Amino acid sequence: MQERERERPPVVFQTQRLRKNADRRKAVVLNLTERSPLMRCRTTGLFGVKRYGVHINGYTVSDSGEVSMWLARRSPTKQTYPGLLDNLVSTNQTRFHSLGIKHTLVKECQEEACIPAAIAEKARPVTTISYTYEDEEGVFAESQFVYDLELPLEFKPRVGDGEVQEFYLLPMDKVKDLLVTDDFKPNCAMVALDFLIRHSFIEPDSEPCYQEFVAGLHQTV
Repeated sequence: MQERERERPPVVFQTQRLRKNADRRKAVVLNLTERSPLMRCRTTGLFGVKRYGVHINGYTVSDSGEVSMWLARRSPTKQTYPGLLDNLVSTNQTRFHSLGIKHTLVKECQEEACIPAAIAEKARPVTTISYTYEDEEGVFAESQFVYDLELPLEFKPRVGDGEVQEFYLLPMDKVKDLLVTDDFKPNCAMVALDFLIRHSFIEPDSEPCYQEFVAGLHQTV
């Protein structure tokens, strides 16, 4: 894992495909406490405006203490990163600028993964990750609000609105292995990496790139 991660530091991602512009309009979040104007997704980088999202790490803890993580596979019809692995639930700034982050999180849990509000409301805000994203359309500063949600062992998320095609419950060693492949949507890999670090599945004594990983998850422009 160490050598492959050295080759792909989680700071600036170079994509292999042209990102298609979504028709829906995004709110430019200049200040999360104020209502901001709407602007098309691909134009935000031209104005130096940071884009925001919210991601949820869904996980379970067995009776013996073993932690497993729920991952989603994106729909093959998604305009961006079709078919790649995603966090349990994620969304962009379009919705939460007016609804609030927690309200949006609960709503997205219900729509994307059929997670009841009573469970989704237990999600805890744990950190943010920030990075610079680069593709053929420009350079974009992004920041993601990250939540952890421990799910009951007997609960299984179900496909809801078609944003994803399937959910997987995987042991943490398998999640580690997947992080160094091209099967993960890049920023979702960062969210999963952050979970591994915070929960001590990656430690400084065993990971030579530990400090680089931590710094790379919290870049500022």
